[in-house]
Amino acid sequence: MQFLDFEKPIADLYDQLEKLKENGAKSGVDVTATVKEYEQKISTTRQELYDHLTSYQKVLLSRHPDRPYTLAYIEKMCTNFVELHGDRNVKDDKAMVGGFAELDGETVMFIGQQKGINTKMRQIRNFGMANPEGYRKALRLMKLAEKFNKPIVTLIDTPGAYPGLEAEERGQGEAIARNIFEMVKLRVPVICVIIGEGASGGALGIGIGDRILMLENSWYTVISPENCSTILWRSWNFKEKAAEELKLTSDHMSRFGLVDGVIKEPLGGAHVNPDEMAVILKQKIKETLAELKKIDADTRIEQRIDKFSNMGFFEER
Repeated sequence: MQFLDFEKPIADLYDQLEKLKENGAKSGVDVTATVKEYEQKISTTRQELYDHLTSYQKVLLSRHPDRPYTLAYIEKMCTNFVELHGDRNVKDDKAMVGGFAELDGETVMFIGQQKGINTKMRQIRNFGMANPEGYRKALRLMKLAEKFNKPIVTLIDTPGAYPGLEAEERGQGEAIARNIFEMVKLRVPVICVIIGEGASGGALGIGIGDRILMLENSWYTVISPENCSTILWRSWNFKEKAAEELKLTSDHMSRFGLVDGVIKEPLGGAHVNPDEMAVILKQKIKETLAELKKIDADTRIEQRIDKFSNMGFFEER
């Protein structure tokens, strides 16, 4: 297991537990009772630690290298996944994945960013930062789902849309804006789930739906805390303060009315028990789809437009 810096008390207990098991195996002494005590202590320590997480600690959890990504969730929740490739214009963007899959017998279009599970794959996937062709591929798949009257589920996990020169030359801003415009009008149910990082237009490009959900330890805002700190204070050293000021956690988003629900993660985060997290997420998606199917398409579109039009608050003076 990999531990973050703030999880050091838990890491120390795990080290002590491993040494205890090794000593018990070497000496032949029964250490079962002591092992149970350590496991209970680990659970208690983890509970105390996770009950008081700061905003930036949740950001770190959303980036945990063991955290499940889009393809992992699709594999665990669905059967018969058929990945579809290419935007029919430039190329296939590996940072954006999508295709039809069966969710307990129902065909659903799944679309999401994929970061990569090791160094080589992260380079191939561009760390989950999609180019314009990625967003155009996503839109093509959404239109395909609409054509065959299949619901759409997007899984959002990106540090942002790719900001490179070539991306701008191919129309990054237009591609994201077009997706937002088209997603508002889709006649099929659309569920968007932020499973990790939800940064800026990179998230919005596949983030317009009837229901917006967030995993407990994910975040959603216009800029990462590090980049915000760099702009405001000319240094990354204030990233913790930036995270607090940005109000980017799932709790904040829920209070502001920017998301429709927060999905509880297993104690310690989704990476501690990916299978359990997939079961929880799958159940929530099925419940939400059943709820949305009871609403006719025109009403869903009207509610979708109203939802995003009413976001934010201001005072007139």
